Amino acid sequence: MRIISGQYKGRRINAPKKLPVRPTTDMAKEALFNILNNSFYFDEISVLDLFAGTGSISYEFASRGTENITCVDEDFGCIKFINKTAEEFEMNISTIKSDIFKFLENTKLQSTVIFADPPYNFSLEQFSKIPELVFQNSLLESGGILIVEHAKQTDLSHLEYYSYQKDYGGSVFSFFELKED
Repeated sequence: MRIISGQYKGRRINAPKKLPVRPTTDMAKEALFNILNNSFYFDEISVLDLFAGTGSISYEFASRGTENITCVDEDFGCIKFINKTAEEFEMNISTIKSDIFKFLENTKLQSTVIFADPPYNFSLEQFSKIPELVFQNSLLESGGILIVEHAKQTDLSHLEYYSYQKDYGGSVFSFFELKED
């Protein structure tokens, strides 16, 4: 895994093999950040990375200048790895070890970008619960966006607040946002 752009461009990050993760591919990550680059100034946003895994998405935001990043994962090994890497690169990344759904039900933390990369084998009901809780609890800042990564076999287009999706190989990013009147 490598950091694609920004201050730490080209730096390799080697996650322990034993972590229960499926990192976003470099190709998909690069495409995602090309989209985000047209919508946000990275140094002006806050990011919530759900199912953070190795922290790959958070490192990309940090490398591009985002200072306010929170990673949430329920695996202690993932949290420990993110903390170690963030410290090594002197990135301002906070971590929270928690079940994602409990976190979303109880947090008041608002973010500009919320990125969720749950296990691809989640049920449609589990996938649906992510945008439901984000919007029900007003966790997006004005003009913010929720991005849910999933397999192309999963269709989230019928969910409330769905905006559009982008496909990259076997991965799909579904974008959700509040429609301004």
